[in-house]
Formats: sequence, C-alpha cells, structure tokens
Amino acid sequence: MTHELKKIVEAYREADAKGIKTVLATVVALKGSSYRRPGVSMLIREDGKMIGAVSGGCVEKEVFRQSDSVFRTQIPKVMTYDGRYRLGCEGILYILIEPFLPSSEFLDQFFKVLKDRTSFRMLSYFEERDMIDHHLGSVLQIGSATLPFRDGLQKKGEIQIFEQKLTPCFKLLIIGAEHDAVQLCSYASLTGWEVTIVAPPSEEKRLGDFPGAQELLTIEPETLSVSSIDETTAIVIMTHSYVKDLKYLMVLKATRPAYLGLLGPSERREKLLAELIERLPEIDEDFIEDIHGPTGLDIGAETAQEIAIAILAEVLSVVRGKKPISLRKKQGSIHS
Repeated sequence: MTHELKKIVEAYREADAKGIKTVLATVVALKGSSYRRPGVSMLIREDGKMIGAVSGGCVEKEVFRQSDSVFRTQIPKVMTYDGRYRLGCEGILYILIEPFLPSSEFLDQFFKVLKDRTSFRMLSYFEERDMIDHHLGSVLQIGSATLPFRDGLQKKGEIQIFEQKLTPCFKLLIIGAEHDAVQLCSYASLTGWEVTIVAPPSEEKRLGDFPGAQELLTIEPETLSVSSIDETTAIVIMTHSYVKDLKYLMVLKATRPAYLGLLGPSERREKLLAELIERLPEIDEDFIEDIHGPTGLDIGAETAQEIAIAILAEVLSVVRGKKPISLRKKQGSIHS
C-alpha cells in the first residue's frame, strides 16, 4: 500500500543520511493463505532495525537472517517461506530481497507523485524459487519514467513480473476540533491515513494538539477549498455545532468523496438535511443519499476512542465495498 511504501522511503532517507545500508523485502507471490497478500514490503537496515512487516510477525526473523547475504554481496535473492509446517496460515511465501539504493531522481519523482495524488505502478522481477541473481529487483513506473530501486538493474527476458498499482495515500478530512476529533485523528494516522483537521480560527488550535495530523486548517466554512477532495478522501463532520455542520455541508455539496460522515443522532441528521434541501433545492440527490449519519458502525461504542474505531470501521467497509460481518461467519478466505 502506498502509505507503507512512503514510510519505507522516508526511513531509507534517514538511514542513508547516517550511512546505514538498507535492503527491501517484498512478498511477490503466494500459494495458499497468509497474513498479508503479495505487494507488502518492509525495509531492513544493516543495524537490525526493520520498518514495516511482511506478515503478522512470524516471518520477519527469517527474512532478516536471509538478508545478510544481500547486505554482504549486494546481489538480490528470492527466498521461499513455507508456512504450512511452521505457521497456521497454510501458505508458501515468495519474498524478493534486494538492495534498496534509490537515486535522487527516484526520490524526487516519488515524493512528487505523492504530492500530486496520482497513481503509479511497482514492478518486481522474480522467479518462484530460491535463487540469487543480478536481474532480480523492482522498479517504479511513474508516468513515462521507469525508476529502479538501485542503479544497474536490467530485466532478463524470461522472468516473472509481479505488478501492483499504487493509488494516492488515503486521506481523512476531519471537520471539528473537539476531544473526539483528536481521538479519530490519532487512530486514523495509526492506520496510515493522511489526516487534515479543519477548525475555526476562534478555537486557537495548533497542529500539535492533534497527534498524527499532517495538516491543520484554521478557516471558516466559506473559505474551505474542496478542489483536492477526490475518490481517495473521506470526510467526517464533527463540529458539535448545528449551524457549522450545515455550512460545511453546503460547501461540500458538489464533492464526491469516498465517504462522508456526519456525527450526531438521526433526528439531528434529518433536521440538517431538510434545511440543506430547503436552502439548496437543486442539490444532487446522490449527495444526500451518500451521507452516513450517524457516522460509524453499531459496535456498542461509548467512549471517544471506541467511537473513533466505529467510524474508521465504517469508512473501511464503505471504501472496500464490504458488508460488515463476523469473520467466523464468512465463507471462503478472509481476503476474498
């Protein structure tokens, strides 16, 4: 996922500044089931620190042990990890371990595509067997540019390719600045989402008041820019003010976010939407229908922290197109 790769590249820059070598481990194929699906990566530093994970924690020690030869020789390898005899996942993982030495052009293009919020692709060259070969490795395709994870990588003719499309980092726009907004921000940032807080100037809030937030906008509803709201943006309105909620809904009327949630009971929602339609009779019916209010799933949440979990769970279920059920009642594999 994009936010995991972003964290890895940021960690590489920190390690590189200290003169610490790094290698990247990526799950490129899977037979059976596993905790994570192909495409997940983790960065391994020569001093033993690891950023990210390729499983729930059961595979990482072996990956670190196997990475030793890559640090020494700077030659990529594919390792297999058969979880059928060591884990409960019933799967065989094929993991590409390669030197991670991105160029300055790679870094510039990568952070630019994140800022521009456009999609790109990652291609990994491998074979489904234990092997060591200079032709193994990965590249990013950003627009017309192909950017290898290390200089000198050349794809061999007959070799498997694992390809994944990486979309912009998921963004959460929290409109509100009370205690529950702080908790939602914290939990969302732990999930890897980029969080922006919107608060009125009168509240005199600072970015540091919201752990994990990337941006704080201290503006009135009328000056909120909606141009960057896209299909990878979720919005939760939680100002605890009827008038402010109404104003924000009016500003957002032409947007189509991935999710739009409204905090508060059903009676309040109905009153808000009725007044919204009265003020904007031409408003699109789909906008009204897509408002999730009260925001969140019914999981018995009581505290601000539990409410944050309920909201994040609903956002995920809507974005992934899943109807929430207990996994023990699900037929087939977990990730199907």
